[in-house]
Amino acid sequence: MTDQKKPQSPSEAILASRRNFLRQSVVGAGAVAGATLAAPYVNAQSGPIKWRLQTYSGAPLGAHVIKPQIDAFNAAANGEMEIELYYADQLVPTADLFRALQNGTIDAVQSDEATMASPVDISVFGGYFPFATRYSLDVAALFQYYGLKEIWQEAYSEVEGVTWLSAGAWDPLHIFTVDKPIRSLADMQGLRVFGVPTAGKFLSRYGLIPVTIPWDNVEVAMQTGELDGVAWCGFTEAYEVGWADVCKYALSNSVTGAWFGSYFANTASWEKVPPHLQELFKITIDQSHYYRNVWYWGGEAKLRVEGEKMELTSLPAEEWAQVLTDANGFWDETAAASPRAARVVEAFKKYADTMTKAGYPYR
Repeated sequence: MTDQKKPQSPSEAILASRRNFLRQSVVGAGAVAGATLAAPYVNAQSGPIKWRLQTYSGAPLGAHVIKPQIDAFNAAANGEMEIELYYADQLVPTADLFRALQNGTIDAVQSDEATMASPVDISVFGGYFPFATRYSLDVAALFQYYGLKEIWQEAYSEVEGVTWLSAGAWDPLHIFTVDKPIRSLADMQGLRVFGVPTAGKFLSRYGLIPVTIPWDNVEVAMQTGELDGVAWCGFTEAYEVGWADVCKYALSNSVTGAWFGSYFANTASWEKVPPHLQELFKITIDQSHYYRNVWYWGGEAKLRVEGEKMELTSLPAEEWAQVLTDANGFWDETAAASPRAARVVEAFKKYADTMTKAGYPYR
């Protein structure tokens, strides 16, 4: 008698192949570290440098957006330094991340500015700024070629105790709902959703109610009716963390194409790290950016097409056109907040104009 395995659903097969990509990435990083460290290391210090890093994300998502990087760094540091990884709210509440980083309670943070209440005039652009991006590579291009890197460095140079290190892209923003489909803007009225601050502020003009609760409580809150859904992520995360098992509907209209996330360090902690380990940390950050770009980009498409857990809905074309028009006003309102904010919005406008003129495959 032979055992018959239950066939995988399309989404289970997609997630399984993507988790295999994660395992291969981690094994590859370890192999590189082992290949470059043939001689045994003798630590001249009394012990390794110890850091505590907290990410904005819960453990299921953190397994992809940061754990591969921390594992690779710890392996390659060869005993000179060790980073302890903590997930959302494990050491401090997410809203207190910046203050905890600044006072040295934690040594490093992975988050967006808006979620961690960063006290800079560009914090509104962290996370999901409506229609600032269409694709994940837009984030890297904006920082590399359109001045955002210099603006971010300038802003954080004015904040004592915190060093900004790098920004990267995450997934696009969609709205997922438990049992109330969104087929028009009117359907957003009164929906309580867990979401990131800036996008939530923009969407509230259509009656959506942003709700902030600990990340680990979101699924239960949707099951009990405290939340009607989430406006926090794309399809990849919704499937990976289990929210697609609770939500019946997914709005295909994306408010923006990629989340802006950054790495930060406590300045005193960063200055105690030798230059070669600082460089290693920045290299593994770039590795993390690369991994996330592939993981999200491939998963978003496959899960929208092959994922079977949520029904896709969309807004009428004329209503979506109105949202795009409203976003232009939101950009101008944000630009008026400060001269530096105006420089960021100007960069967004120049970038969007360049991409439109470039045409395929950029737009």
